[in-house]
Amino acid sequence: MINLPASAIEKDAAGIVRARLLGIIENGNLPPGGRLPTERDLSESMGISRRAVRQAMESLLADGLIWRKQGKGTFAGQPPDKTQMLAAEVVGETNFTELMEARLCIEPTLAAMAARHALPADIERMRNLARRTLESTDNASIEIWDGALHRLIARTACNKPLFTAFSMIDEIRSNETWRDFRSKARSLETLRISDTEHHAIIDQIEAGNPDGAEAAMRSHLTTLADNLKRILHP
Repeated sequence: MINLPASAIEKDAAGIVRARLLGIIENGNLPPGGRLPTERDLSESMGISRRAVRQAMESLLADGLIWRKQGKGTFAGQPPDKTQMLAAEVVGETNFTELMEARLCIEPTLAAMAARHALPADIERMRNLARRTLESTDNASIEIWDGALHRLIARTACNKPLFTAFSMIDEIRSNETWRDFRSKARSLETLRISDTEHHAIIDQIEAGNPDGAEAAMRSHLTTLADNLKRILHP
């Protein structure tokens, strides 16, 4: 019988909790407001230490899949901010072309900035999110992981004004109508192409190449725009 060190056992336990929480998030099995079970509830119901539960939540927090509010709990998704209200007003007044033009103006610049600031831990998380995007088997999960990857790149740029602009665009594109529209242009082939493009972006960020990261992100968004145009104009 092999006795695993306590750190390895705790890591395995954290992985189990993380998988449980991801299942809750991906399946949408959340109460109104998206509040997740508390650390104590998860620990007691799963028979796993609070430390392991906390490690799992910290990893999801780093991936941008959950957020915390002091005294209120932990929630799925992104914390609400003023950009959500503005996005809600804009969503009915914009169109596909305007949205993609805005993304092409902002996200390549954010990718270039991310290449200047990314740490090895950021790169590891980016690759994990890209992998999860490709491995997802339904549109809801694909949206979760793909969105998390683009948000992580935007956050890694370390520019609050540009991240705020990105957040408003991201909120608009998370609208149900926009999600349904994107799902129509999605196929196994387009997912594989996106995966290749995602890793090209991450490679340039990891290499610390701002120009390369900017060009890779621009190429990726152009591919997405072309796919969506084919749905609009078959």
